[in-house]
Amino acid sequence: MTNTLHRYGKAETLRNDFIVFAMAGKGFNEVGALDKAKTFLRTAIKYRPINMGNALVNSLYRPEKDLSFIKLYFIGRKEKTTYEQLIDEMPAPGSAAVVFDDPTLVKNFIKDVKDLDLGLSVNISALVDDVRDICGEVDITPHAVEYTLGFHGNTARLPDSETLSISTMCGHGMVSSHFARKMMDRVKEGRMDPEEAACCMAKFCVCGVFNISRAMKILKKVKTGA
Repeated sequence: MTNTLHRYGKAETLRNDFIVFAMAGKGFNEVGALDKAKTFLRTAIKYRPINMGNALVNSLYRPEKDLSFIKLYFIGRKEKTTYEQLIDEMPAPGSAAVVFDDPTLVKNFIKDVKDLDLGLSVNISALVDDVRDICGEVDITPHAVEYTLGFHGNTARLPDSETLSISTMCGHGMVSSHFARKMMDRVKEGRMDPEEAACCMAKFCVCGVFNISRAMKILKKVKTGA
């Protein structure tokens, strides 16, 4: 089960949203799992994932612990760390996750992961038909398929669709609907550009599954009123 199942939006807006996890089972295959998780992430680097994370150390996009006014004024804010630093900081396997916005890159990465045969559980979170196509091309039969049943109940109490599309990209709810709405308002007012707002929100999703590219597309539509 993964909380990334609950990403909100029409199918066409989720077409280029792929999250690939590698996890060890506690009490089953934990021995050597940290090195295997690092190998998984290092293998992803050559395909330039748009986000990457391990819940124990945060994602590529993260707040700066030593940020000061002087540093902010003279040097500027550092929006993200490097792939290598994130991997080197991992203290335990946890959930190693990478995010892509191109199905071809996902296919090539999954082919590499298959060849590595790490012995970890690998999960692809995306539209089911797209995942089936990718698995078919690399000759993999999925072990299981999980679906989200969507939102039920008094849905009139939910935020608007654009807000939900952004806030649900953090399955743990660390990007609240109020925060997403504030970022959208700033983009509409011209106080932030879509990329800046998307990167800001990504820092709160510690698992690293927030899709920057998708967030930027949503914010650009909000800005133009399309």
